[in-house]
Amino acid sequence: METTVMLTGDVNLMGVEDPAIPFRSVQDTFKKADVVFCNLECCLYEPPVPRKMMPDELSGYEGFYAPPESGKALQLGGFHCVGNANNQNYGPEQIVASNECLDQLGIPHVGTGVNQAAARAPAIVSRDDKRVGFLQRTSQYWPNNHEALEERAGVAVIKANTAYQPVYYKDGTLPPNRPGTPPIILTWCDLGYLAQFKQDVAALKSQCDIVVSSHHMGHRGEILDFQVEIAHAAIDSGADVVMAHAEHYPLGIEIYKGKPIYYGLGSFCFIKSNKRYLRGWVGLLARV
Repeated sequence: METTVMLTGDVNLMGVEDPAIPFRSVQDTFKKADVVFCNLECCLYEPPVPRKMMPDELSGYEGFYAPPESGKALQLGGFHCVGNANNQNYGPEQIVASNECLDQLGIPHVGTGVNQAAARAPAIVSRDDKRVGFLQRTSQYWPNNHEALEERAGVAVIKANTAYQPVYYKDGTLPPNRPGTPPIILTWCDLGYLAQFKQDVAALKSQCDIVVSSHHMGHRGEILDFQVEIAHAAIDSGADVVMAHAEHYPLGIEIYKGKPIYYGLGSFCFIKSNKRYLRGWVGLLARV
C-alpha cells in the first residue's frame, strides 16, 4: 500500500492571532497525505519580559518566539510531526518550554532536546503497516550556547567549515594579485559530526520503512558543497527523502540514486519576523 508524505519548509507562527487561519486553505490537501511534516522556525514560548528589538532588526541569537497558543494552528492544520533544529529555536529554557507545548498538543518533534541525545533522537510516525522516521539537523546555528550538549538543551547540528581560495590565472581569468578579485568559497562538513549523523540515519532506517532527513541549511540562493555532502551522505546511509530549508524561497531539486533531494523548500507560513511583517516569501509543498 502506498504511503504519501507531504513536506513543507519554514513555518513561523509569530503574528498568528487566530490558529484556525494559517493552514485553512491547505487542510483538504494535507488530508490526502498519511504524514505531514514541516520545519517549525520558532519557539512556542512567552518571554517573561517583552523583548526590546530595533524596528529594523529581523533576527538575532535570541530566536523567534510565538505565543504558545498559536501552536494549535499546527494541530488544526493537520501536521503530524515538526522539526525544530534551526537558527531561530534558541535558548535552553525556550526550547524545553516549546517542546513541552508540542507534547501537550500531541505533535512529535525532532532536532532539539534537553541534551544532545534527546536532540539527535528521531521521531517515528506509524501509518497502517508503515513506519515513517524523521531526523533533523541544522548547520545554521549560533555560537552563543545554542548547540545541544551532553548536559545542555539545544539544537542538533552538523558543523560545516568555510575556506576562501584565491582564483588562479587560467583561461583568461584575472590573476590572484588583481585587487578586488573575489575568492572561490569552499565548504565542507566536520567529519566527526557527519559520521555521527550517518550512524543516526542508518540506525533509524533499521527501524523504519521510510526515512526523511531534514536540514536547516542554505545561503543566499546557492547550493554549497557542504549541502550536497550532507544530502548525499543521508541517502547513502539509508534516507529515502532529503529536505532542506533556511532560504525563504525555493532552491534546486536533485534525484540522487533514485531518491529526491529538495535543497530548499522555502517558506510555507512565515507571516511576521520580530516587528516586521513579511510579504513575498514563497515555498513549495513536496508530495512524495
